[in-house]
Amino acid sequence: GCDTVSVAFPLTMMIAGVVGNALAMGLVSRSYRAKENRRKRSFLLCIGSLALTDLAGQLLTSPIVISVYLSNQAWAALDPSGHLCTFFGFSMTVFGLCPLFIASAMAVERVLAIRAPHWYASHMKTRVTRLVLLGIWLAVAAFALLPVAGLGHYTLQWPGTWCFISTGDDTFTGSVFFASTFAFLGLSSLFVTVACNLATIEALVSRCRTKATASHSSKQWGRIATETLIQLLGIMCVLSVCWSPLLITMLKMIFSHASFEHCREFSSTAQNSELQKECNFFLTPVRLASLNQILDPWVYLLLRKILLQKFCQAASAVSKCSNNEWKDRSITLTEEIRRTTA
Repeated sequence: GCDTVSVAFPLTMMIAGVVGNALAMGLVSRSYRAKENRRKRSFLLCIGSLALTDLAGQLLTSPIVISVYLSNQAWAALDPSGHLCTFFGFSMTVFGLCPLFIASAMAVERVLAIRAPHWYASHMKTRVTRLVLLGIWLAVAAFALLPVAGLGHYTLQWPGTWCFISTGDDTFTGSVFFASTFAFLGLSSLFVTVACNLATIEALVSRCRTKATASHSSKQWGRIATETLIQLLGIMCVLSVCWSPLLITMLKMIFSHASFEHCREFSSTAQNSELQKECNFFLTPVRLASLNQILDPWVYLLLRKILLQKFCQAASAVSKCSNNEWKDRSITLTEEIRRTTA
């Protein structure tokens, strides 16, 4: 079955994810040490933790997928004990839920900073942020270990190069409960993120209306607010587009008692072409969810920094052009004065 799917896709995603998240971690580390960013350290800790989580997820899962592709062997031949499949499913669960929960924590942090600034300044310390992030990692890891304890099951998925939560196998205790809990937790975190970001956007818009004056400080605040609005909208769009299809597909399969485990059994004949298309279509929401690990650092940090740099470069270029234009005019005027006096 691996011949129907190209190895270029996971290889490209791994390279892009590692490069983007490594750059984001470098920028966060430099910004965290800067004295002028002391008030932003909680937010920077969340961004750095998100980049670290996405980077670890890429490094732990993508090489396994690529190795299975390149070996041209069945998963059972490479993993007869099934321990690697369990580890892969555990990694997919941990590095799937952790970014969603961290994004929710960042959304809550932003809405508290905007709507309750006094409480935020007195209670939201970096120590609290560290404890929240540690709690997220430990809670998600404990949840992902439930199949190891016998509640739920990780199974091989189409096209036989990765493992994830079983959705339609009733032979294992708690499989439906574990799969549905994963989907509901993911959708709940998406709902919290969208709700908090909408509340932040509403607060920023109302504050912009109250500060609609021509002073320099209000203009600067309006620029920062507009920049934050664009970033929040981008975050909501990326999270919704990347994760909603997979979580909704999982719930649909759970309630219809369906699974894609039969995809491993079909042969590449003409009569099974429709089944092959159906199985390949299932990879689309999985790839979208994996794409979130690549887009996270760009949406949260890198893209914003690049846009600011481009804006500064354009502004400096315009100022240089205007200065050169004034210099040319002054030179021309000086020459005309000399001619008239001569």
